[in-house]
Amino acid sequence: MKLDILAFASHPDDVELGCAGTLIAHIAAGKTVGIVDLTKGELGTRGTAEIRLQEAEDAAKIMGVSVRDNLGLADGFFRNDREHQLQVIEKIRKYRPEIVLANAVHDRHPDHGRGSELVTEACFKAGLKMIKTTGEDGEQQEAWRPKVIYHFIQDRLITPDIVVDVSPFWEKKMETIRAFRSQFHNPDDASPNTYISSPEFLNFIESRAQEFGHAIGVKYGEGFTADRLVGTRNLFDLI
Repeated sequence: MKLDILAFASHPDDVELGCAGTLIAHIAAGKTVGIVDLTKGELGTRGTAEIRLQEAEDAAKIMGVSVRDNLGLADGFFRNDREHQLQVIEKIRKYRPEIVLANAVHDRHPDHGRGSELVTEACFKAGLKMIKTTGEDGEQQEAWRPKVIYHFIQDRLITPDIVVDVSPFWEKKMETIRAFRSQFHNPDDASPNTYISSPEFLNFIESRAQEFGHAIGVKYGEGFTADRLVGTRNLFDLI
């Protein structure tokens, strides 16, 4: 299956918080979209790896993505090394996306910046034909390099290079976040409170989106940074 956009995330729920609105908007426009979570989020204080996998599937159905995979890397301990790069390269070559979305370049959680570096380097190396990988069918994969990588902005405020208008899809984005019932505010859950389980955290997510939206004259926006200059053939494609 060839995808238009492939979003990589260090943990299940990173995509929902950072770029679900953008994915939903592009699916609505007819693009094919997939997600690859690097870990199962097994170090999280609330829930379990099994619960979070089910929540990720529930969120994927709400978004309407074509595929959601999980590499099962070690939460908190994966590295940007040859072994892990090859696993990411295999997914890039399998799905052959034009655009890759990845974690923030630096953030509160160290896995986010490390995941960003891992995916960025793997995207480049996926285009090198001398690096050999084998697909699930046992056949050698062809080299493939995405055209561009954009990094969604997460907890730490980073000035975006691009803001995507997600206003028409905001409620659906929030529905995907609420699919992670074990992680976010739930007054009926007696699990220990965490940084992201307070009601104030979801207020923060909305306020950040309103801030980015305000910057481009819309209600809600999601911000991204780019690894290179962003170009266009038509100024009217830009807000």
